[in-house]
Amino acid sequence: MNQEHPATTARRSFLLAAGSLAATPMMAQGQSQSPAGGAAVVTGRRRLGKLEVSSVGLGVQNMSRTYQTTVPSRPEMHRIIRSAFDAGVTLFDAAEAYGPHEVERILGEGVAPFRNQVVIASKFGWNIDLKTGARGPGLNSRPAHIKLAVEGMLTRLRTDRVDLLYQHRVDPQVPIEDVAGAVADLMKEGKVLHWGLCEMGLKTLRRAHAALPLSAVQSEYSMLWRGPEDAVLALCQELGIGFVPWSPLGVGLLTSAIDANTRYADGDIRKVEGRFAPENIEHNLALVALLISWAKRKQSTPAQIALAWLLAQKPWIVPIPGTTQMAHMRENIGADAVRFTATELAQLNRAVAAIDVRGARLPAAVLAFSDVEAPTR
Repeated sequence: MNQEHPATTARRSFLLAAGSLAATPMMAQGQSQSPAGGAAVVTGRRRLGKLEVSSVGLGVQNMSRTYQTTVPSRPEMHRIIRSAFDAGVTLFDAAEAYGPHEVERILGEGVAPFRNQVVIASKFGWNIDLKTGARGPGLNSRPAHIKLAVEGMLTRLRTDRVDLLYQHRVDPQVPIEDVAGAVADLMKEGKVLHWGLCEMGLKTLRRAHAALPLSAVQSEYSMLWRGPEDAVLALCQELGIGFVPWSPLGVGLLTSAIDANTRYADGDIRKVEGRFAPENIEHNLALVALLISWAKRKQSTPAQIALAWLLAQKPWIVPIPGTTQMAHMRENIGADAVRFTATELAQLNRAVAAIDVRGARLPAAVLAFSDVEAPTR
């Protein structure tokens, strides 16, 4: 039997403490019940390009294997997916690389009863064997491979189309116009409805959008990593492209579940991330202290403040927090009801900007595939 990770225990303790606030009215948040109490519902809707989705989505990346390398209960993952839908979530985010392949199967099974009422997002681009799911070196966005990869997705997802298809990372060997052409062919066949890019360079984003209009960009973005603020968000606004932050809770740090004494299992990416290294973590925990103070102020939780902060940055930002815990899913979607006044948001933005996060965001081998520009023809 898998033991509960200490981070989960710590976060649950915070949730229980926050739940004691439920007796206090939460009128400032426009909500009749505490987000931490498990009764939250996502009512907000946002647009990624022309695609309408819930203001908070659900990332299912870890539903086949968690950061802590444990394997979750498949029936419980289905229950979380279905409970999220019942609570108003309509955007579910997967990828062929997650598992690989297995997460798409879990999602397809989970959404089967209501497939036509939700938006399924998935991704291609890593060098993954189409049949076995075995990972090869590097990337593969050759047009013929993309089309076969999507056929596999449709089978695993138990559907006839992918609502939002991303190129997971830019392939430095394939012009983005060729990638767009393959996706356009899939759109003509009705197998893909919208498309997007992840972690791309700015020139590639412009070229891709010119070749085939994009609906969304997906990149890491949170209080822990604010890189998209430098130029990506402005370009998305200029082009009318939505933005989907992955790891919106800072790989768990922004939930208050991690402290300077937290240790990570072999295989947990945080074990090799500079942001979580002993020489950096105590400094970076200033973000957690800030979130805790705002959670008390808004009668919510640190995770809800972190997600609500993202939602407040732009009306076309849709975070996709991932979890394998029912309580955490309910907590996360409660962020939809947290509101900041203009004065509060300005104050919070200043406080976040004053904290200089230390340490590399990801291992060098992973960062090598970020902000890549596609070659020209």
